[in-house]
Amino acid sequence: MARDPNAKTAEQAPQLVRYLEARGITHIFGLCGHTNIAVLSALANSRIRFVNVRHEQISAHAADGYARATGRASVLLTHLSPGLTNAATGVANAALDCTPMVVIAGDVPSYYYGKHPHQEVNLHADAQQYEIYRPFVKRAWRVDTPELLPEIIEKAFILAESGQPGPVLVNVPMDIFSAEVDVALWDRLKTGSKKLAKPSLDEDTARRIVSALADAASPVIHVGGGIALARAYDELRDFVDHMQIPVSFSLMGKGVLPDDHPLVLGMTGFWGMKFTNEQTLGADWILALGTRFKEADSSSWYPEYTFDIGKDGSKLIHIDIEPQEIGRNYPVEIGAVADLKPALTVLNRVAREMLPDGRRPDGRAARIAEERKAFAETNTEMQVSDAFPMMPERILADLRAVMPRDAILTSDVGWNKNGVAQQFDIFTPGSILIPGGFATMGFGPPAAVGAKIAEPDRVVISLVGDGGFGQNPAVLATAVAENTPVIWIIMNNNAYGTIAGLQQSNYGLTHGTTFPTAASPAEQMPDYAAIARAYGCEGVRVTSAADFKPALEAAIASGKPTVIDVPMINNPTPTSGHWNILDIYSPEGGGGHAATG
Repeated sequence: MARDPNAKTAEQAPQLVRYLEARGITHIFGLCGHTNIAVLSALANSRIRFVNVRHEQISAHAADGYARATGRASVLLTHLSPGLTNAATGVANAALDCTPMVVIAGDVPSYYYGKHPHQEVNLHADAQQYEIYRPFVKRAWRVDTPELLPEIIEKAFILAESGQPGPVLVNVPMDIFSAEVDVALWDRLKTGSKKLAKPSLDEDTARRIVSALADAASPVIHVGGGIALARAYDELRDFVDHMQIPVSFSLMGKGVLPDDHPLVLGMTGFWGMKFTNEQTLGADWILALGTRFKEADSSSWYPEYTFDIGKDGSKLIHIDIEPQEIGRNYPVEIGAVADLKPALTVLNRVAREMLPDGRRPDGRAARIAEERKAFAETNTEMQVSDAFPMMPERILADLRAVMPRDAILTSDVGWNKNGVAQQFDIFTPGSILIPGGFATMGFGPPAAVGAKIAEPDRVVISLVGDGGFGQNPAVLATAVAENTPVIWIIMNNNAYGTIAGLQQSNYGLTHGTTFPTAASPAEQMPDYAAIARAYGCEGVRVTSAADFKPALEAAIASGKPTVIDVPMINNPTPTSGHWNILDIYSPEGGGGHAATG
């Protein structure tokens, strides 16, 4: 494109920052490098706050937590090569959980492609750094000329937030950040919509769905993380209340309907409750909303455990924003591509027209209450146990007793994910952030920082194992610098507990899955409470079961970032579904169920 000699020009990086300000961006997460200092310098005079970290994976997870809390695309700024690869795990985690994110990555100068400049990745191809992200981002752009950056960055935000949300990458050579470009190229972005209208259900399809559910004998609504992505909490509750249909959820659907709602069955699959799996298995119709029917949620798709969908089993209605998710794992009777918020709005209107008095309750609410009570009673002894190291059930019970109903909880992997999804009540929709598809160890601690920055007036708690917290304890430095009083509760079983339990049950040993043991929990290393204090946080090492609850109460009251290190017994999470890994390791059925921790 020929350049107009009379055009008003200005340096690119400040114009990029002004665009982000106009778009409503208030925080950018990242880490410096020589390829992005032009942008950092422009941010110095901006109202946008740069959230500095000590490792790029921290910034990616924090940006993930921030986006989940706000419902809008977050921005991650990273350096080339090692910066980009350090962030890759966090960005891939966001991708598998459909979190909108715009990743802006610096690159080598465009005129040095292929010459092996400092830190360039070019062993097998030149100018292909951005390809590293191609398997998991929605799109990866390489900006080849300065004039292209404005239109690419606009496209990046629209794509990240539309359809099935997810991260996108904008890869920018450092000379393009510093180039003089026509101001008009950025000014023209001030016009035009920044959001796309969401697809909804047509009237006829809505009537078919309501009619099928109205005539069903034992229907179930199965919800996934798509409800949270669409912020369709109220619409879901209205539909459930009117149609009086029990609701099961996937791991990512945890908390989209309050767990104390009388029609909530619980989580399905390997870590689901036996009663929940029985209800989904015996359903004649299943309305699936925003779920992929992933392996753990579906007991590895074995038809005898959780879902039996098909010719002689349940009939499936599946609504999702992403077409390729519909029918991926189970055949559908009715499939519809729609955003769940407008789709449920239509379903609610049609349901009230067709069934003014609602669907007649089928008595399962009473059965749900009975089963919920019976399951809770099986945990009572462990929830009040004074054993030390603590029972995981006691940790969860004390946490629930102290934690405000609207507090945000981030989980990691192990007991703090599977046990929480099964046994820990979430009362405020959207208040639990879980690493689902990637199940990334180390997600929870930085995601909590991102969530706290987004929601400074809410209590934010990170429940994490010692293995997960040990991934990136440098998140504490960012929490102190940003004055974000997150509380990290470390369920410390001195192991990678999930894998230790799996190996123990199948091979009779725990080689490579546990850490060296000390004479007592008080001597166990590392001392995470001491590490916290070294970073400038509060640090508490619990020395008895009775210590934990008051320590948590004090941490919430203090308004300071606090680490509470809680020694824990590696009790297995109860399981009623199935996981194919058990058949792989013990094809004769001798392996039992995997423990988690």
